[in-house]
Amino acid sequence: MRNLPGNWTFQSPRGTTLRRVLAHQALVRKASGGRLPHWAIPLAYAVVAVLLGATLPRIETHWLPELVAPVSTSSAMAIDSSIASGMIALTGIVFSLAFVMVQFGATAYSPRLVSWIARDPFLMHAIGVFTATFLYAVAALLWIDRNRSGKVPCISAWLVVGLLLASVALFVCLVQRLSRLQVQSILVFAAECGRRVIDTFYPPLGLGPHPFVAAEFERLPITQTLVDHGRPRAIQALDTSALLAAACDSGGVVEMSSAVGDTVAEGRVLLRVYGARRPISERLLRKAIITGERRTFQQDPKYAIHLLSDIAIRALSPAVNDPSTAVQALDQIQDLLLRLGRRRLEVGALRDDDGKLRLAIPVPTWEDFLTLALEEIRHYGSGDVQVMRRMRALLGDLLEELPAERRPALHAQLERLETVISRVFEDEEEVLVASMEDHQGLGAPRKRLRR
Repeated sequence: MRNLPGNWTFQSPRGTTLRRVLAHQALVRKASGGRLPHWAIPLAYAVVAVLLGATLPRIETHWLPELVAPVSTSSAMAIDSSIASGMIALTGIVFSLAFVMVQFGATAYSPRLVSWIARDPFLMHAIGVFTATFLYAVAALLWIDRNRSGKVPCISAWLVVGLLLASVALFVCLVQRLSRLQVQSILVFAAECGRRVIDTFYPPLGLGPHPFVAAEFERLPITQTLVDHGRPRAIQALDTSALLAAACDSGGVVEMSSAVGDTVAEGRVLLRVYGARRPISERLLRKAIITGERRTFQQDPKYAIHLLSDIAIRALSPAVNDPSTAVQALDQIQDLLLRLGRRRLEVGALRDDDGKLRLAIPVPTWEDFLTLALEEIRHYGSGDVQVMRRMRALLGDLLEELPAERRPALHAQLERLETVISRVFEDEEEVLVASMEDHQGLGAPRKRLRR
C-alpha cells in the first residue's frame, strides 16, 4: 500500500490503511489550526503592545527605579509624540499601498488574484508592527515624568526606538515587495501553487489507484442524501478522513456529487450514501465539506491553471493586446501539464483495509485539464501568430515527453489547433508561419510539429 502526503490518500487496489489516513488528517488539521486568520495578525500586535505598555513601565518604575534613560523628559515626550503621530501617517500609506495592489491586481491580471495579493501575511505583519509602535509610544508617554519624578523609563524609551527602526525596515521591505506585482512574478506565484497541489495529491503513474467502477456502488440503494442550504458557496476542501471513517462505520459508500471547486447553491445535492446499515450524522458530513466565499489552491489543482488561463486571455483582449504575456502564461501552463501528464489522475476512489470502496470523489481527467488549459487561449488567441506558435511548441513537447496513454488527447488538441490556424490565416505563407514551433512565440522557431 502507498500513503502519500496531503489531504488525499492514494491506495493500491488492495486497499488503504485507514489508520494512516486518520493519523495524517489529524496532523493536517493540527498544522492548519495553528495559523492565525489574517485579520487577527494586526490585532495580536495591538493587544501585545497594549499589555506591554501597561506593564513594562510599571515594572521599571517599581523594580528598577535607578534605570533611567539619559534624556530629558521634554526630549523624550517630543520623540514619543513624534513617533506616535508619524505612525498614523505611515499606516495610512501602507493602507494606500494595499488598495493600489488590490486595484492593480484586479484590472491587470484577474479579479480572482485580488484576495491572494491583499491578504499577504507580510502586509498584515507590517500593519501590526506599525499599530504596535503607535500604541506603545502613546503608552510610554504616560510614564514620562510620572508624578513629577523627572525620570524617563530606560527600557521603554529604547523599545519605542527599536519599534520605530523595525517599522522603517518593514516599510522598505514592503515597497520592495511591490515587485511581486510584475506579471512574471504573478505567473510564477500561481504556477507554484499549482505545482504544490499536484505534487501533494497525485502519485506517479503506476503507483496510484485505478478508476473505480460505478457498478461497485450504484446498484446499492440510496440510504441518505445531503442537500446544501443557504447562499452559494464554493467547496474549498474535503476532510476525506472523516468521510472515509463515517462510511466505514456505517458500512456504506459515500459518493460526493459535488467536486472541490464547485459552487453549490440552495437545493444542490452534496453527497449520497449507498447501502449504509445506519445513517451517518448530518452534522459530521457537513463539517467534512469545507466551504467558503472563493476557491482556494488547497485541494483544487484546476484553480492554478484557471488563473493562468485568465491572465492569458485578458492579455489577448483588444483593450490590452499583449500576446507576450499570454506566451509567458503558456510557459507556466506547459510545466503544470507536464507534471500532470506524468501522474496518476484517477485518485477519487478511497477504500478500506479490505479493498472495499468507501468514498468516491469526482476528480478532473487528463482531457479536462487540457480543455481548461488550452481551450479559451486558443479561441481568443486564434489570430495571433505568437500564441499559435507557442501552443504548437507546447503540444510538441508534451507529445515527445509524456507516455502513450496521454497522447490521444494531445493529438485531438493538435487537430483543433490546426483547424483554427487554417481557418483564421487565409494566406498559405501565413499558415506556414503560424504552424512553426516556437517557445518564444516569435523567437527561434524549430520546425513544424510532426504528427
